[in-house]
Amino acid sequence: MPPHAVWLFEDETIVRLFPVLRRAWSLRGEQAVVPITGKNAKRVLFGTLNPRTGHRIVFRASTMRQAPFQTFLRLLRHSYPGREIWLLLDEAPCHIAPKSQALAETLNIVLVWLPKQCSELNAMDHLWRELKAHISANFQFPSIEEHADIAETWLLSLSNRDALRKAGVLAKTFWLHSFLQ
Repeated sequence: MPPHAVWLFEDETIVRLFPVLRRAWSLRGEQAVVPITGKNAKRVLFGTLNPRTGHRIVFRASTMRQAPFQTFLRLLRHSYPGREIWLLLDEAPCHIAPKSQALAETLNIVLVWLPKQCSELNAMDHLWRELKAHISANFQFPSIEEHADIAETWLLSLSNRDALRKAGVLAKTFWLHSFLQ
């Protein structure tokens, strides 16, 4: 990778109006109550993490199809003008679509495929896991837009150092540790 290039972990997550149910506290002998409406709207959050700086970019869409992913690629290009971008990502259908790959090449974004079934290698995936544990679990928001707003705010309000720590990038065992030196 060229020294002036920026490299980013990319991943997406779905936030749903229906809450993720996780362990919760309740009085002994009583079942925990999680009020829900029965509706299950969703929003997709596309996100990147720069493992050198902790900078994050988030884009909200209603689907995880190639058109929103291509819009996200354009946002990345706009965010890092004049620099080659190396994007580490999985082989989701929106990523491997021929039009997405062609656009990435046009935008000077190199797509670097992570091994299948290895989400633990994607630092952005670790941030999504933290987000779901702290924001989405056991609580239904009044609307899907409010849920997505709070999720985006939580992710972007982390300090760069906290984001890198929560993503596992600061660990000595981080699989790309030598690239960060």
